Amino acid sequence: MVYNIKWIIPKLRNPTKLWNIASSITFVAVGIFSKFIIELLNKTRVHNKHILVRALNRKGNTPLITVSNHHSCFDDPGLWGSLNLKHLLCRRRMRWSLAAQDICFTNVWYSYFFMLGKCVPVIRGEGVYQEAINFCLEKLASGDWVHVFPEGKVNMLKENMRLKWGVGRLIMESPITPLVIPIYHLGMDKVLPNDPPYIIKAGKKVTMYYGDPIDFSGMVADLRANNATEMDARKAITDRIQDELLRLKTITEELHARF
Repeated sequence: MVYNIKWIIPKLRNPTKLWNIASSITFVAVGIFSKFIIELLNKTRVHNKHILVRALNRKGNTPLITVSNHHSCFDDPGLWGSLNLKHLLCRRRMRWSLAAQDICFTNVWYSYFFMLGKCVPVIRGEGVYQEAINFCLEKLASGDWVHVFPEGKVNMLKENMRLKWGVGRLIMESPITPLVIPIYHLGMDKVLPNDPPYIIKAGKKVTMYYGDPIDFSGMVADLRANNATEMDARKAITDRIQDELLRLKTITEELHARF
């Protein structure tokens, strides 16, 4: 039986003051826990961290999208455990994240926890026009940060998978073309393995590599000027992201091997 999640996004659209307080407490608890796991229990090297820090301090209403590979259920929040506390513990600055409905939103208690952590339930197979993508477009219009795992699932075999086109729609249809930062990481599946009993490990090595921001403004303008179809536009944008993640994969693998 599939748990009904239709109530979740309407609730996320209309948070109360009490909800925001509870969400802030959730971010503090999860943020400190993640930092403890990533920086104290394990050995983590972060390359080009300044790229994301600069983006989090951006001025104006420019939205931010981060994209990364997905090797473990601990990728989020583990990726953000290396951030400075002033960012990590600030709920308003932290990301919205698309999360699998069939993993993170399977009952009311899980749903509330992930909702308080600014996770949005995405339904596999529902395509790019589902409500989760619409909601993230609203957040981008407000200048917020949205994180996407464009592989669409935990890539346990670390294959070169075709990325899902939802991120292409987010970039193409955002009222202001977002700043897009690609991230590649290795070792997170050693910290939290994908096999039972799913216990956090210590003493593992994690490498994170932040790539240079991708400026899509020119591509988006060209696609619009050439009257590209929605499908062609989404594919072109997603292919550009895929090329960059594959480039970062090679760099990160070399750095991780020397760690």
